[in-house]
Amino acid sequence: MRLTLCSFARRIPGVNDPLHSGLGEYTTDFSNLPQRYIKRKSSKLKYKSPFGVEYKPMFINNEIKRHTMDRPWTSQFWMRNPAFKTSGELPIVEPIKAENWMWFRGDRVEILTGTDKGKQGYINMIVQERNWVTVEAMNCKFESVGGNEDFPGIIMMEEKPLLVTRDIKLVDPSDEKPSEVQWRITESGERVRVSMRTGTEIPIPTKSEETLDYKSKSGYQLNKLKDTRPNVVEEVTYEPSLATFEMDIMRQMGIEETRVPKKTWWY
Repeated sequence: MRLTLCSFARRIPGVNDPLHSGLGEYTTDFSNLPQRYIKRKSSKLKYKSPFGVEYKPMFINNEIKRHTMDRPWTSQFWMRNPAFKTSGELPIVEPIKAENWMWFRGDRVEILTGTDKGKQGYINMIVQERNWVTVEAMNCKFESVGGNEDFPGIIMMEEKPLLVTRDIKLVDPSDEKPSEVQWRITESGERVRVSMRTGTEIPIPTKSEETLDYKSKSGYQLNKLKDTRPNVVEEVTYEPSLATFEMDIMRQMGIEETRVPKKTWWY
């Protein structure tokens, strides 16, 4: 299945919402940005028909056909992937439903391929649209930059992505060995991840709740100088109506209009 159909195949919650970005939940949750902001920054408009009955309604938007490690709502992504320009073969991604996704930031995994085969590490980034994760200090590419005749340069390390379906396996906490994992429902009705080899429950790490703004939702404290309190945000300060400005003023001041306007005709 092509990458362009992944959103449909994943059945992402809210993907039918016109203000939803269509990106995976675990791709965007660390940024802690509103979906409408991500939608606006990751959309590029090519053509919009003018307003008027004589024009056929038409809206041509750019579709992201190749996701990379750069996030689509950043300028760096669009510098490296210009809109409406696609070169090379498009990647093929195995669709995984959002409800069946079982790899989270902070999970301990074992590398199955490459030079780090057999080593274990912790997931620190997720690109759900490509079934990619990066593991801390694993599967790295080293590059020397800034070198010249007088200075040898510095070594830059970049963690390369790993496929969740082929390159890694979750580690069973009971014996610290890799195992196949599946979702199961407990007697209390809770949905948990369970090792298929030992039956041990693998809890979701607390690091999966971490964002750029807080370490955990329960431990987040409002900034008294910058943050707006939730009760202030949720307060309804405007109720739309079909009344004119003058009619609103009259209603607030208790003025009743008893005069009847004359009939008018427009030709």
